[in-house]
Amino acid sequence: MQSSASASSTTGIAPGKAHYVVLDGLRGVASLLVVLFHLFEAYAQGTPEKQIINHGYLAVDFFFLLSGFVVAYAYDDRWSKMTQWEFYKRRLIRLQPMIVMGSIIGAILFWFQDYSIFPKVSTATAWHVIFVAVVGFTMIPLPKSADIRGWDEMYPVNGPAWSLFYEYVANVLYAVGLRKLSNRALGVLVAVAAFAVIYLTVILGRGHLIGGWALDPSNIQIGLTRVMFPFFAGVLLMRLGKRIDTSAPFLLTSLLMIAALSLPRLGGTDQPWMNGAYEALCVIVFFPIIVAMGASRKTVDGASLRVARFFGDMSYPLYITHYPLIYIYTGWVVDNHIPPERGAIVGLGVFIATLAIAYASLRFYDLPVRRMLSARFLRRRLA
Repeated sequence: MQSSASASSTTGIAPGKAHYVVLDGLRGVASLLVVLFHLFEAYAQGTPEKQIINHGYLAVDFFFLLSGFVVAYAYDDRWSKMTQWEFYKRRLIRLQPMIVMGSIIGAILFWFQDYSIFPKVSTATAWHVIFVAVVGFTMIPLPKSADIRGWDEMYPVNGPAWSLFYEYVANVLYAVGLRKLSNRALGVLVAVAAFAVIYLTVILGRGHLIGGWALDPSNIQIGLTRVMFPFFAGVLLMRLGKRIDTSAPFLLTSLLMIAALSLPRLGGTDQPWMNGAYEALCVIVFFPIIVAMGASRKTVDGASLRVARFFGDMSYPLYITHYPLIYIYTGWVVDNHIPPERGAIVGLGVFIATLAIAYASLRFYDLPVRRMLSARFLRRRLA
């Protein structure tokens, strides 16, 4: 087993169990790639073929896989000592504080986002913004009629929160009954979910897994498809105990993750099925292999351990707070026709700012709040 990470590990593993430090670190690498993906998106002109770090949005699917693995590792053997409500409390304490912070940051920065690509911002009232932000605290998804930006997001002040909605959906499904499935039955569920991924990306001819952030039938289908396979494949992978031992597991898996998300788009506009097949292959085959390598029994120490811990701790705060700055950067680039060389300098500043906000949120808000909530609402520790 790898060296244990600190209690602030992003995995949210219950006390008394060792942490998979490499998996924590991989979550951090994926979060950094998400931020870079969104920065480059300002120059893609809405054309996926032009996007650098082309498959960066697949980091969300990787997060779901890690989450399933970690939830099963932390709780599968503890249900005899834990009620469903106890499980929900632990997950809420782990995830909800930063969801609230992301909405607060999004509401504050909303007033700096009056650009042409956000057509509803200029007409939004302060009360409307406050209402949307407060609803965002609760993770109740908003219909398109409540949109205040013009992008039809279910969480308009902080778009990426949509993936946390589906994270909660998967956690509830796990708790209410799917955790009781035998490995064989779970394998059938995972196989059906894998087919759904292939159906969406290849058979329907979409050619990608983009979507899930709006409250309409199409996006709900995409969101459920994107969460069901990776989350429950993560649960199954943990249960089966399949591990791939490698030397330097954090470095190797990080490089593999970067390569997978950065590969240029395949097939162009004429053969979208090629790109769809690649993305399905990443989610169904490649990502589980990376997780199996990240869960290696090789000991992680030295610089790799410190880096993995740091970015593992930063991963969730970074993911859930970075996008309000991205809205501003994207609007500025598009409306002012900013050349790439100038945009790169400002983009670097935005990147550094997202890291600073994430670190401050983690240290001065997330960790203290979670400790306080744990002491108040978790009255017993699980053995």
